[in-house]
Amino acid sequence: MASEERVHRVTLTFDNGPEPEVTPGVLDCLAKHDVKATFFVLGRKVIERANTRIAQRARAEGHLIGNHTFSHSTPLGELDGAAALAEFERTEQALDWLQIGAAPQQQRLFRPYGGKGAVGPHLLHPAVVEKMLAGGYTCVIWNSVPGDFRHPNDWVDVALADCVERPWSLMVLHDLPNGAMAHLDGFIRRLRAQGIEITQDFPPECTPIVNGKIVLPMAQYVSKRNA
Repeated sequence: MASEERVHRVTLTFDNGPEPEVTPGVLDCLAKHDVKATFFVLGRKVIERANTRIAQRARAEGHLIGNHTFSHSTPLGELDGAAALAEFERTEQALDWLQIGAAPQQQRLFRPYGGKGAVGPHLLHPAVVEKMLAGGYTCVIWNSVPGDFRHPNDWVDVALADCVERPWSLMVLHDLPNGAMAHLDGFIRRLRAQGIEITQDFPPECTPIVNGKIVLPMAQYVSKRNA
């Protein structure tokens, strides 16, 4: 009997928006292909009224919205406790509308700033970890960063190679005005042509905290700063 062929999956996430010149087009593309994704937004952007409306549109269309720090300038593990908490809390304040009418089971999402996709103990400060545990947050890391922010015209082949190489890729893309998202339609078409499933769920290996509970070892993500 032939062995059953493994289905590869990819979860699409978009960081660093909303961008009025780009994010609506990304939403149009996702809607055309009936794809649901997650947008990890910056507080300093989403606090602007026009950008709030874009994020609200994304949620209304079935996408998830998460906190990706306020300024996206310094990894939280490299800050003191007060500054790290401010990065987290200021964005939560800008997203307070998310909890209005939210289903009780809807996850509260946070993604730390890594710095060009790097994963390590610079990602999180212990004070922010405590905040996530107390607030029932899910922390979403990643395992695929195809570099669309660096090579806006050359990321698709890298992204496809990641999806073929691993069973489940949690991909970081960026809805930024650098031209990269002009290739999103073609990327989705190529994923589908290769039989790769697009899902909104997160692979367990990328969620060390789920609904306020630590489910994976945290030492690799958390600095030893206490102040």
